[in-house]
Amino acid sequence: MTDEVLQKRKKIILDIVKDEHYVPMKAKELAILLQVSKEDRPDLDYVLHELVASGEIMLSKRGKYSKPENHILTGTFMATAKGFGFVSVEGMEEDIYIKENRTGGALDKDIVQLVLLPSKGGKRQEGEIIKVISHGITEVVGIFQKNKDFGFVKADNQKFAKDIYIPEARSKGAVTGHKVVVKLTDFGSKSKNPEGIVKEILGHVNDPGVDILSIIKSFHLPEEFPKPVMEQAGQIETEVLEEEKQGRLDLRTWQTVTIDGEDAKDLDDAVTLTKEGNRYILGVHIADVTHYVTENSPLDKEALKRGTSVYLVDRVIPMLPHRLSNGICSLNEGVDRLALSCIMEIDEKGNVIGHNIAETIIRVDRRMSYTSVKKILEDRDEAERKEYEALVPMFELMQELAALLREKRKQRGSIDFDFPETKIILDAKGKPIEIKPYERNTATKIIEDFMLITNETIAEDYFWQEIPFVYRTHDTPDPERIERLEVFINNFGYGIKNNREGIHPKELQKLLARIEDSPEEALISRLTLRSMKQAKYTVENSGHFGLSAKYYCHFTSPIRRYPDLQIHRIIKENLHGGIAEKRIKHYSSILPQVAEQSSEMERRADEAERDTEKLKKTEYMSKRIGERFTGVISGMSTYGIYVELPNTVEGMIHVNSLTDDYYYYKEETYEMVGEQKHRVFKLGQTIDIIVEDTDKLLRTIDFCLAEPEEEEREGNKDGQRECETNCE
Repeated sequence: MTDEVLQKRKKIILDIVKDEHYVPMKAKELAILLQVSKEDRPDLDYVLHELVASGEIMLSKRGKYSKPENHILTGTFMATAKGFGFVSVEGMEEDIYIKENRTGGALDKDIVQLVLLPSKGGKRQEGEIIKVISHGITEVVGIFQKNKDFGFVKADNQKFAKDIYIPEARSKGAVTGHKVVVKLTDFGSKSKNPEGIVKEILGHVNDPGVDILSIIKSFHLPEEFPKPVMEQAGQIETEVLEEEKQGRLDLRTWQTVTIDGEDAKDLDDAVTLTKEGNRYILGVHIADVTHYVTENSPLDKEALKRGTSVYLVDRVIPMLPHRLSNGICSLNEGVDRLALSCIMEIDEKGNVIGHNIAETIIRVDRRMSYTSVKKILEDRDEAERKEYEALVPMFELMQELAALLREKRKQRGSIDFDFPETKIILDAKGKPIEIKPYERNTATKIIEDFMLITNETIAEDYFWQEIPFVYRTHDTPDPERIERLEVFINNFGYGIKNNREGIHPKELQKLLARIEDSPEEALISRLTLRSMKQAKYTVENSGHFGLSAKYYCHFTSPIRRYPDLQIHRIIKENLHGGIAEKRIKHYSSILPQVAEQSSEMERRADEAERDTEKLKKTEYMSKRIGERFTGVISGMSTYGIYVELPNTVEGMIHVNSLTDDYYYYKEETYEMVGEQKHRVFKLGQTIDIIVEDTDKLLRTIDFCLAEPEEEEREGNKDGQRECETNCE
């Protein structure tokens, strides 16, 4: 059912339900009234479900549909491990707080109806769930516990607080300690636990690889490609055929390189650069994936379903089969490859003064790594420069142009968050042996700068052509969040200009520039990032706040992101004589769902990637209990102090473990008041800790405050030691 048909059918039902003479009816009665055949009943049920989910009609306990009461809202329940939760209602800026005793038995991700409770002056709006419309989770991964004649499963997902009862006949022979996938057969109630059936046994909790497999199952990440997908992939040639090269712009004589991480296998972007007078000719060549992944084919449908490749600590779950992603679509060194290229003419001020988008044939001269290019440009490594002597002039020109583009972005207010990513090294059994920050360098910034300007150029071109498109948008932050950030940074002596029209990204960029190399840099940078909204895919071009860009899209990674693949298809069709009116309507109807699905799958991938990182960090620190580290206070709450170590691991000092002295939390500080000493802990402060405990299931790491070293104690006999404030 297309979106257009769905909207028409929803209007028909709404007109009936809102009629003053309407009497609440069941689905069967509505079907008779509307003369819906037995074969079309599933479509009617779907439309009714959508209307209830959006809060436009109500479903009573007796199964009758009626007009919603004014005070009843519909939204998605987001549970917490502590029992309370929040409901997100479309159109409402702030989520509604639900106390533990007002959840109505709702579980995480359930679609619910709720009523708002009387406001309590200035506090967050509270509500009470009165009905669960549909369940968002139907399968759960957890640890099986065997009892005499039954079992139960404790879910890995801490938001799923209740243990799941498993009848012995439905346990599939699971024993205590098995990690299992449970299909829920009864969702329980306020007083009754959910019930389920063991669908799959993943292995014992301590078996190698079971931990990551559990996360894969929890997030419903696909492990294998369906048979029709693999059959289609198997029919694709491993080399570019001569007839496929015809009619394309031949760029095989251009000096071309790929620059990626050492372990990358899906190389979807290559670059070329020359200079003619004061003009740079930058070519960004992207794998022509849509030549092989045709619209509505099994490969295309599966790619849309997956939305993105998922990069876990020990594996990649690709959007496309390896035969494509690592083979014919990968821009490997020394072989002919099909590409969709954006060739830009850029002046000495960093302005794109002309561009050409074309289907091309390219041949990469060298497959370069970020490390190697860094050695050439930053370290001036003689051996590396000698090995790539013919390419060094182009790399130096790339460094020159990238700096120019970066400065232009900076001038308009683009925000550059320079956080170190986490690099986790595993042994053959999947055990973490090293965790370190993975810093950006000259080479990574070059590629980033080139991809950004390409994405902007493509987005602006298609915006003005008024062709249906998928944009990457980032909305202006909520004023309330910026106000809270403003209050917080005032404690450090910083300020930002904020007005009624909203903050300009340049103000946040200036803030980040002022805090650079300060003790509080990492802390304020993170809080600034948390104050901003999440970027998403949309069919409307509302601009990208973080980049301070009027036009932006994702064009440069069609091997691993579906939106890129989708707009490649639109661009190629447009290059072949334009898009007919019929196809304009087609794209207008499918792109909203493509954008929504892609955004949702991106969020799922991000959560799964964060979860595997937390898991391995916890496992790594479990071998270091009792060891001493120096870190930076990265956060505070009434529960305790968060400390981040130089290797990016974060843990908490619980308030009740500080000392026997009295501590209290006040205005982003912890203050200790004792008989003989007075001590204050502040955000951004350097602090010594000892690893106290870890919990792999909860993904938590507990620290305790380290006693001062002997040398320190000698210099601070009066107990008035000043806390150091320099970050690592």
